[in-house]
Amino acid sequence: MLFFLLPVFNLYSQDQVPEDTVKYWNNEINPILNFNQVSLTNWSAGGESSFSGTAYFKGIFKYKKNKTAWDNLIDVGFGMTKQGDQKLYKTEDKLNLASMIGIEAGEGKWYYTGMFDLKTTMAPGYNDPVTRTDKLSQFMAPGYINLSLGMNYKPNDNFSIYLSPLSTKMTVVAEDSLSNAGAFGVDPGKKFRAEYGAKVEVLAKKENLIKNVDVSTRLGLFSNLTYKPQNIDVYWDFNLKFKVNDWLAATFTLNMIFDDDIKYVAPDGSVHGARVQLKQLFGFGLNYKLHN
Repeated sequence: MLFFLLPVFNLYSQDQVPEDTVKYWNNEINPILNFNQVSLTNWSAGGESSFSGTAYFKGIFKYKKNKTAWDNLIDVGFGMTKQGDQKLYKTEDKLNLASMIGIEAGEGKWYYTGMFDLKTTMAPGYNDPVTRTDKLSQFMAPGYINLSLGMNYKPNDNFSIYLSPLSTKMTVVAEDSLSNAGAFGVDPGKKFRAEYGAKVEVLAKKENLIKNVDVSTRLGLFSNLTYKPQNIDVYWDFNLKFKVNDWLAATFTLNMIFDDDIKYVAPDGSVHGARVQLKQLFGFGLNYKLHN
């Protein structure tokens, strides 16, 4: 965590250091708070009062000096909702840390690159979020850690494609009940699984695609070359932001996951084969972007 927060400390300490020591950093911080509330009192048509809120924090910290480029990402989201007298339960939960360091290859736009990526959740998740008897996940259960070496093509700040023939995907299941059940592809009773293969990652963004509309997307593909290489893991994020002014915006996010090791657990508790996972969120609220 300290490794990823170093660029954050750098951003807020720039007023105390000479300008020529920080000009290599290009940082962007974007906190978002979305909320929705319904209150019913003696409402003859029926229904329940409800409240929901989602908070996001996205930080992008880029360093470029001579032939060295170092890009860092902190992407955090957490949301909860409450229906009537029910307990609060989560509707969004993600923690993604990524770091990519590269050395320019020749005079072109290719970089020899090493990459670290961590994906997990922060709070327990349940198949039955109201009664909370069937746990599906928690912090580092699962946790996905990816280490890789490859080449990154980066023609500008809005697009990059990373190709890695040497990639390791490590799945951590730190919760005993999930580990004993062999969840997320680990052997029953084990808490760790390593896969070796190849990885492709594409990043693209465009501010003001049309007036006051920003778009960004991230696509990650991983193939385990030692076991069923045709079953490619897919992680895709798509984001739209509709700006009202400097403080207010509507946001739309779509996340898609397909991982052959993640089985589908039906509401009745039965376990089925892997399926495409989709999550869509739309919200309106506070949104502010800070650049240096």
